[in-house]
Amino acid sequence: MRCSANGKRLARGIAMQDTSPLPSFSAVVVAAGKGMRAGQPLPKQFAKWRGKPVLRHSVEALLDAGAAPVVIVIPENGEEATAAALSGFDGWTSVIGGETRQQSVANGLAEIGTSDRVLIHDAARPVLPLGVISRLLNALDHHPGAIPVLPVVDSLAVDEAGVMAGSAQREVLRRVQTPQAFRFEEIMTAHRAWQGDPLAGDDAQVLAAAGGSIALVEGDERLKKLTYSEDFVSELPTIRIGSGYDVHKLVAGEELWLGGIKIEHDKGLAGHSDADVALHAIVDALLGAIGNGDIGSHFPPSDPQWKGAGSDQFLSHAAKLVGEAGYRTGNVDLTIICEAPKIGPHRDAMRGRIASLLGVDTGAISVKATTTERLGFTGRGEGIAAQAVATVVRN
Repeated sequence: MRCSANGKRLARGIAMQDTSPLPSFSAVVVAAGKGMRAGQPLPKQFAKWRGKPVLRHSVEALLDAGAAPVVIVIPENGEEATAAALSGFDGWTSVIGGETRQQSVANGLAEIGTSDRVLIHDAARPVLPLGVISRLLNALDHHPGAIPVLPVVDSLAVDEAGVMAGSAQREVLRRVQTPQAFRFEEIMTAHRAWQGDPLAGDDAQVLAAAGGSIALVEGDERLKKLTYSEDFVSELPTIRIGSGYDVHKLVAGEELWLGGIKIEHDKGLAGHSDADVALHAIVDALLGAIGNGDIGSHFPPSDPQWKGAGSDQFLSHAAKLVGEAGYRTGNVDLTIICEAPKIGPHRDAMRGRIASLLGVDTGAISVKATTTERLGFTGRGEGIAAQAVATVVRN
């Protein structure tokens, strides 16, 4: 299964912290296992973690960092699940894995064909900081392979039938993570030269068996591997809160959209979209709750595609982002500030429409109205304002 590349991606999130250019590289993401120890109803690479499939996290990070191509090694009959997990992404290819991890990696490398440098990563490590990628790739200037490691901080004991039989020097031991980085031709040659059963625990062992030197670079605690069911217990706050505020001018000749419904009135709200201040305020409240900018950053008024657009699109998009962040909408408290029209007759219709767009019960939506006692621009009937508070609840 292939998905074509479509231009250069911009790094976001953690990747935005490092602006130095990276050497060109490709990547293999190993996602062919069953992963049922994690206690999920499907292989863990396709299970949801922090709002989106585990596989999507690291593939997104690799694509953002500039990996081309990214080859996903998947289980047999895993094409549909992979496509669903990576919906909306391009620049990746998939290939069926083998009986062992080593065989799966070999299949992935063969799919790449040729490259200067390659990262080989386990999909079960979803958080992939750009700093680790940078350190690994730069280490290949001096070594054919490089792996991220962390120190061992606990004392170690040798176990013999449940009894301590000795200790080990933690000072010389390191915890090994992925991705592991290699000069492409050298790791390919090492895989072809492997003797015996293909049971290497990782690709550094494959290269070392062929005589290649492996550089150790600083890893990252965020690269933790998801293995057991407790690893899927979210570390996100249980509840987050956001607020939003919007204003639009009332003018003759415009339709009045408010709270997702059209209201007959002698004036309407003017704006680049349909100017629904109520929905705009809710959008900003939801985006604020998940720390994801504001409505202008997602739907800039300078973009002609949003001219005259219905604000229900904006609210649906905000709800989708809430879900991808690992949350669902808890409740919304909306206040509309105007002298006219009267909001009371339309309150229930607004609540129903907003609830439908957010996928919640109507009881989670509050719509209130107030005036400013004829003070200010709303009091003079020049415009309508709205403010909203929204909570999002961890899934």
